[in-house]
Amino acid sequence: MLTQTTTRVLEPSDLGAALAVLESDPVANAFVTSRVQAAGLDPWRLGGEMWGWYADGRLRSLCYSGANLVPVGATPEAVRAFADRARRAGRRCSSIVGPAGPTARLWRLLEPSWGPARDVRPNQPLMVADRPSPDITPDPYVRRVRKDEMDVIMPACVAMFTEEVGVSPVAGDGGLLYQARVAELVGSGRSFARVEDGKVVFKAEIGAATSRACQIQGVWVAPEHRGRGLSETGMAAVLRYALADVAPLVSLYVNDYNAPARAAYRRVGFREVGAFMSVLF
Repeated sequence: MLTQTTTRVLEPSDLGAALAVLESDPVANAFVTSRVQAAGLDPWRLGGEMWGWYADGRLRSLCYSGANLVPVGATPEAVRAFADRARRAGRRCSSIVGPAGPTARLWRLLEPSWGPARDVRPNQPLMVADRPSPDITPDPYVRRVRKDEMDVIMPACVAMFTEEVGVSPVAGDGGLLYQARVAELVGSGRSFARVEDGKVVFKAEIGAATSRACQIQGVWVAPEHRGRGLSETGMAAVLRYALADVAPLVSLYVNDYNAPARAAYRRVGFREVGAFMSVLF
């Protein structure tokens, strides 16, 4: 039995069908869903194209192609179609990130023309929490960052990004885009920190947010304060804010080799439900 398939760039009129695909996994798809809900499918507003893979006239899989390349609900056949389109377009993204299986297949197909990558992180446990742990008391000093505290939070954000990704976010454009993203999170009340003597001791953000799930990112403790349990109590505080104000499910993903962080998140109330993969250029 033959199956008719096609791949094309989605248009604003495809929004309902795209959201149906995205909502099939609200946790894994939180990043892309949050962007689509906020901006629709117009490439200029979305910050990239949304590719759709159709089988028998029905939209089955998606791939967001912007600063990141992100497969969504991508079957092996859809991955091959997305890889062909990405190869023809040439690499314009700074990373490929998404559920480990489809992302690994996508990278295997793209590596001959897009490689080598600067770093490949093949197994990043995806963790989720729907209630706080009774064993960890939230840090009462962790609070939302105020709009007039950009000069306080930015050095910590730059330090976190550089430590995690391996390059500075202020390279290239002097950090204008990165500062705008941090300001957006601060302005929307999704940036949290403990500040002592004008310096950030702990910080984290709720990066992607929908009504069904949100994603914590950018968790960082100042080096001189590490080993004091601040990541656990700080994360407990952010989790409490997220569950109360944002969504009933809170997620994050972490490098598999970061055993201390994984253990800390489990103590806070997170459990592993899957895995992501990241390819960094």
